[in-house]
Amino acid sequence: MNPPAQSTLTDAANAPAPAPPVDAVGGVASTMKPVVDGLLGAAIPLRLEFWDGSSLKPKHSVATLRFMSADAIRRLLWMPNELGLGRAYVSGDIEVDGSLFDVVTAFRDSKPEGLATTSALKSLSTVVRAAKKVGALGAPLAPPPEEARLRGWRHSARRDADAIGHHYDVSNDFYGLVLGPAMTYSCAQFTQPDSTLEEAQAAKHELVCRKLGLHERPGMRLLDVGCGWASLAIHAAVHHQARVVGITISRAQADLARKRIEEAGVADRVEIRLQDYRDLAGEKFDAISSIGMSEHVGHDKIDQYFSTLRSVLGLRGRLLNHAISSVGGSKLGRTSFVGRYVFPDGELIDVGKVVLAMEGAGFEVRDVESLREHYARTLRAWVSNLESRWDEAVAMVGEARAKIWRLYMAGSAIGFEDGGVAIHQVLGVVPTETGEAGMPATRSDWG
Repeated sequence: MNPPAQSTLTDAANAPAPAPPVDAVGGVASTMKPVVDGLLGAAIPLRLEFWDGSSLKPKHSVATLRFMSADAIRRLLWMPNELGLGRAYVSGDIEVDGSLFDVVTAFRDSKPEGLATTSALKSLSTVVRAAKKVGALGAPLAPPPEEARLRGWRHSARRDADAIGHHYDVSNDFYGLVLGPAMTYSCAQFTQPDSTLEEAQAAKHELVCRKLGLHERPGMRLLDVGCGWASLAIHAAVHHQARVVGITISRAQADLARKRIEEAGVADRVEIRLQDYRDLAGEKFDAISSIGMSEHVGHDKIDQYFSTLRSVLGLRGRLLNHAISSVGGSKLGRTSFVGRYVFPDGELIDVGKVVLAMEGAGFEVRDVESLREHYARTLRAWVSNLESRWDEAVAMVGEARAKIWRLYMAGSAIGFEDGGVAIHQVLGVVPTETGEAGMPATRSDWG
């Protein structure tokens, strides 16, 4: 899963509030001012333009939100939180003029109380009268069809397959447009100030391989759990002659991964399986990479996950878990935009919990590294790729889905920049009975 990360539309912040807006300029704006002030916050530095051309103009504006019809207000009244805003944006009821990064930051810093509860509005009767006057009253509007609707037990094999399919089986061509030639959907490592995204992803792949010790003994057997489109598997096979088994439960990923392996000339060393991690048994590997996978596993299954991986790893074998985290852990819930539209059932596990779970499974944890700032830069590069080829993206997956990815990646970038979410690589090893781990003396061995 990558990224993944919680939306930051309503994250708390301690930044000083901007100057309040001046009076509305007639029409719908005048009628809706008390409602909008309550829903979005009177101090938010955004120009709000309504369908009749009237607007609310703050003294300082970083972007414009255009309310295309009364349906935008109706969505916010029924769901006065980030999900209501997200639905309005995805459906086209709200459009954005300006940088989406600035819009996300404005909501974060203004901390609008109304996005948490309608009780922040001055008076329910005032809201009802204003909404009725502009035609915003009515039954809840249907959510955009792109919203996930999963069934069954959370993190059962079948439901996990549906969740993965919702996110990854969108369009391989669309992912290629967003991710660029590296075709890698996880945090890159920018080792130089002027590194390109492709160079940074290659650096991340090499960092993973060296932490796993693949360079020490060519031909090692690597299991790549949640292998994506096989970019890491190809790197390990080409540069370290590794024999790789990559597993995924996304059919679209598996199909393209096999094609890319053939094109890279490593089909004799890389095997891609459509397989759930729970079905691993009866074989042994020298090393395991889990990149952007454990966010899909969930808190209740994480112990089982690491125990399963431990069962197929030989002595002195290493596991690298690369995953998004949050302090205390969190679930992408029902009112989360990312949880509904991007990563249904996604769960961010505290890095401390990851360490404990790995230790409980029999791993000796040898290294923990944060790449938080690198993920922010990665996400901004993906947004740039999407925006620079917007018309192509819309032709591939439709405007609504392109908007979903644009919003979630912009929000996630802000989250990694301000520390609301993080990403860690945790390296564990299986020592022998006498404590031999085969680890290098210092980090310098893996750069």
